[in-house]
Amino acid sequence: MRRFRESLTTRGAAFLASGIVLVLSGLALGQHDLSRIGTALCALPLLAGMLGRRHDLALVVEREARPSRVTIDEPAVVGVTISNPSMSRSPVLLAEEHLDYSLGDRPRFVVPGLPGGGETHVEYAVRAHARGAHRLGPLGVRVQDPFGLTLRHTSISSHDELLVLPRVVTLADGRALGRGLGAEGSVPHRVALHGEDDQSIREYRDGDDLRRIHWPATARTGELMVRQEDRPAKRRAVVLLDTRARAHGGSGPAGSLEWAVTMAASAVNHLLDSGFAVHLLTPDPGQESGVREDGALDAALETLARTAPSDESGIGSMLHAASGATAQGGLVVAVVGALDDDSSRALSSLRQPGGPGLAFVVDGSAFGRGGQPGGGADPGATTAALAGAGWAALPITPDLAVGDAWAAVAGSRRLVGAR
Repeated sequence: MRRFRESLTTRGAAFLASGIVLVLSGLALGQHDLSRIGTALCALPLLAGMLGRRHDLALVVEREARPSRVTIDEPAVVGVTISNPSMSRSPVLLAEEHLDYSLGDRPRFVVPGLPGGGETHVEYAVRAHARGAHRLGPLGVRVQDPFGLTLRHTSISSHDELLVLPRVVTLADGRALGRGLGAEGSVPHRVALHGEDDQSIREYRDGDDLRRIHWPATARTGELMVRQEDRPAKRRAVVLLDTRARAHGGSGPAGSLEWAVTMAASAVNHLLDSGFAVHLLTPDPGQESGVREDGALDAALETLARTAPSDESGIGSMLHAASGATAQGGLVVAVVGALDDDSSRALSSLRQPGGPGLAFVVDGSAFGRGGQPGGGADPGATTAALAGAGWAALPITPDLAVGDAWAAVAGSRRLVGAR
């Protein structure tokens, strides 16, 4: 009964109320014709409700976003295919697609009656103003009876997502980057981040050129061995992103976390273009180690698109994982918030002697509410500690653009007032 009351439109409620009044008035006045009219008015909404529920609305909805990965403010077209797998014809539907608020207004359209096995296709455009994995769907549908007395609401639960990548800012080359060879600069073979040994001779594999067989090694081991072609070494760079909720302030595109994500994405893109072997480390509770590592640009950008504020434990796990990644030297880029003394010392130790360390210390409190971590952590103290350990460190405030901050820290030029 409650579901029926909720399905009544204003017109349907008026019909039902009028019918009840007429029935009662007819009984009180002894006017049976008046009671009959009232009974008809009461029965009409009931009949309309039954007609609206004779279809089970077992529709199938499939979506395809083109492209499925976009950058901020880049438009995308979402195609929605609605099919009717049942044997009976579906009614005309009023449909509304549920979207994340950052994708704009919810599109509304009419779905015509579909015969059994039939389908229809509609498209709508979206434009995201914030990074992230934005949900597309479910599809809400409404069925109205021909008299407009009842309105049935239901939802088709299928959904998809549109991945919006963070902004990538073009960064200037810096003098500090030229010293980023580290230990791997003298190794003429593949650089192994997790301790794989660089080898010039390996076991024979199906498909190897027989002219590359190394006969002395074959005779010594008793197995076919081939020469491994040397590959030029790449300079190594490790990029760290601090995502602790208490280290950041503000919300939305103007928040400090968004600034940090943009800097990390821009740094990864710039360093890969500069010939570095880049490894992005971010806290990830879903990983066994608590840290996610990405070396390819597409994977890194997807990780950064899905980055969300984390708890305090993430910084410790990330610094622990980074200690192994930076043991052989190379460039270290840290985009962090205010750190306590222990974390500051752990981060400082990641820069190996002779290797460059670039630190962007975000002042979360300057970006808005939040950004006030416990334990006496202060952005100025963190910046000073890193600078004293030989890092090029810069405190970050909302008025400092990503490109200007990179230029100041990397050493290509100096900002007025930059330390």
